[in-house]
Amino acid sequence: MARIIAFYLPQFHPVPENDKWWGKGFSEWTAVAKAKPLFKGHQQPNIPADLGFYDLRLPESRIAQAELARKFGIEGFCYWHYWFGNGKQLLERPFNEVVLSGEPDFPFSLGWANTSWEKNLWDSKGNSSTIVEQLYPGIHDYKAHFYSLLPAFKDRRYIKVNDKLFFIIYKPLNNKTEIRSFIKTWQELANENGLNGFYFVGLALMGKNKEEILDLGFDAVYNDSLTGVHSQLPLTHKIFLFLKMKAIKEVRRFKYEDAWKYFTSEEDASITSIPTIIPRWDHSPRSGSKGFILTGSTPELFKKHVKKVLRIIKEKPPENQIAILKSWNEWGEGNYIEPDLKYGTQYLEVLSESLKEESKKSN
Repeated sequence: MARIIAFYLPQFHPVPENDKWWGKGFSEWTAVAKAKPLFKGHQQPNIPADLGFYDLRLPESRIAQAELARKFGIEGFCYWHYWFGNGKQLLERPFNEVVLSGEPDFPFSLGWANTSWEKNLWDSKGNSSTIVEQLYPGIHDYKAHFYSLLPAFKDRRYIKVNDKLFFIIYKPLNNKTEIRSFIKTWQELANENGLNGFYFVGLALMGKNKEEILDLGFDAVYNDSLTGVHSQLPLTHKIFLFLKMKAIKEVRRFKYEDAWKYFTSEEDASITSIPTIIPRWDHSPRSGSKGFILTGSTPELFKKHVKKVLRIIKEKPPENQIAILKSWNEWGEGNYIEPDLKYGTQYLEVLSESLKEESKKSN
């Protein structure tokens, strides 16, 4: 059966920095709850169902998420991890507690979100300024970074590919010289600490720059063509949408029915490429009218997308039959598969059904 690894956002609990920047008690739920419809038929706000407005400081919430993911065929979570250099971290508490407590007993991996935080992350007015800068201080910092995570790397729950630790770097080309040094340093440290090395994966937007990324020492790329999907639509469709949005100053929006067909391609059949499964997208809770929205996503359309991905990866060796689910709980981007009040568990159900149907075909 295909290996579905879901991106997991740890933003659902207050931290002192967010209190300072956005107001006391801020978390992702703040943006989600205040979202409003921007056009006729626009579904906002999206309200969580089974899991509720959870707080990730609570082990009960983390366990409930894992149980739900396991039930519907997801192999594990890829927790977004923030290390800005010189030991500066943010939102590390949920993952640290998962490692220290041993619960939930559910596979995990890490994705280093190596990008600066901008003021406009939750600013619907579009104002922009850097509030935390991503730095690359050098080998001493890369070593400190590694050893801060060594207990996780040695945990039996950590997800592996061919016995190597699965680790994603979000911006592989942000600082190529330092990223190359980072990868080399971590591979050496893994060997020194009795580990079999890392399986490094970098983001390739719309499948571009793959060879450049692999040349830095990555084992694979994961392809994400979400926000660039409009460039792949037929020319007449693009012109129509552009004129419509310009004339009435509408938010950028496209039909999921048109978009999902471009989320993946035959390139994803390569052993060095990992496709991305995208259930839906609506960035307006974070960005207001400056957001990017896919309209009309349904469980039925999502199933078509999932089945296409599963067909593409089924000829790979079992260890490499991986697909990234983007995402488990990115509610502020309308990019989640957790149950909501409109569809309940239907997206999870069609994911599970698709996995079982493809598994039967392979047997």
